[in-house]
Amino acid sequence: MPIDRDKALTAAPSVREIHWTTRDVLLYHLSLGAGADAATGPELHLTYENGLGVLPTFALVAGSGISAGEAPPPGLHLPGIDVDLRTVLHAGQGLRVHRPLPASGTATLSSRVAEVWDKGKAALVVLESAATGPDGAPLWTSTTRIWARGEGGFGGEPGPEENRAEPGRPADTVLTVTTTPQQALWYRLNGDLNPLHADPEFARAAGFDRPILHGLASYGLVCKALVEGVLDGDVTRLTGLAVRFAGPLVPGESLAVSVWREGPADDGTERLTLHVACPGRDGAPVLTHATATVTTA
Repeated sequence: MPIDRDKALTAAPSVREIHWTTRDVLLYHLSLGAGADAATGPELHLTYENGLGVLPTFALVAGSGISAGEAPPPGLHLPGIDVDLRTVLHAGQGLRVHRPLPASGTATLSSRVAEVWDKGKAALVVLESAATGPDGAPLWTSTTRIWARGEGGFGGEPGPEENRAEPGRPADTVLTVTTTPQQALWYRLNGDLNPLHADPEFARAAGFDRPILHGLASYGLVCKALVEGVLDGDVTRLTGLAVRFAGPLVPGESLAVSVWREGPADDGTERLTLHVACPGRDGAPVLTHATATVTTA
């Protein structure tokens, strides 16, 4: 069914109540490798309920807990948009956290289609979600970019080109992140049961040699690396993270996170420019067009 951009953009937002527990947060952190490195110790600030901090990127899985045997949604089904799962790729993710996330809580999540761009052979669907706490104050806002292969040509605008160059100097810091062969199997327990990340046959049908790691897992791994490697373990200092997913990562491969610091701004924040690559594949890019916003110490 062709995409109906007008119908997608004018549809009423989807609103639902979500809740999460300390167990959900602990599972999320463990799925990102918290406590697995003997050199860093058990990382109790991420793995123990007493004094537990919450990585900001947990916002993207909050309220998505699953039970064994549940099936993933078969595709992207929204007003004006009906796309098969095998055509869908997660193209990019943005997150802005308005205040530190509680280790357990509830929120009202409002989601809508913010834009649909016609890329010719594909459509780029931009989804926006905003969460508010029980007090009515904002918790976080997220923007998800979905690339739908074969769904372009519906007569829409292609959207703006975004060229973001990295600084022409060596990175201030390069952080190394390792993954394990079972990383995707752990991460999918946060709620994303797409078989692309577990089933070899499905992965091959989608054009991959084997199951790949979730894009949001790589995103979370970078968040954790920044918190531990740049922000002295303080989860509350990372308030924004935006990336494009440029290439797959296979569980068991590692990431090299290059960080350029741009210096403090007048509002008490600092912008970091990032580039994330896989050293084991000659520096193949994994995340590009990447920036983080942090509060200054």
